[in-house]
Amino acid sequence: MPRPIVSISKSFTFDSSHMLEKAPDGHKCKRLHGHTYKVEVECKGPVDPNFGWLVDYDYLSDMVKPVIAQLDHYHLNDIEDLEWTTTEEIAVWFWKHLKSKIPSLYRISIFETPDNRCDFFGEYESGRS
Repeated sequence: MPRPIVSISKSFTFDSSHMLEKAPDGHKCKRLHGHTYKVEVECKGPVDPNFGWLVDYDYLSDMVKPVIAQLDHYHLNDIEDLEWTTTEEIAVWFWKHLKSKIPSLYRISIFETPDNRCDFFGEYESGRS
């Protein structure tokens, strides 16, 4: 019998400061400021016939929380392997830190405000890795 394909997501938050040092002069985000970021981790794939789920939500928490701890209450510009501190680059950073631990990872979403969100699906333009 074919297994249904589902997607599940789990949300997390962290607080950090940053500044967009390469933003144009006079841009408000060039100054030091902070956000309560929301991270949404989405997985997609077939339901496991042995458990009735795609991924255990507790497993997602166990994988994501240590990654969040690297950013929570830190200044993002000081994170060694985070070159830019835009939502786009934070989403890619999370993907790089989670994909090997969560094979069914489908999407990382970073909300820097309730209205501003970036989604990353692990895709790169042709010729880039």
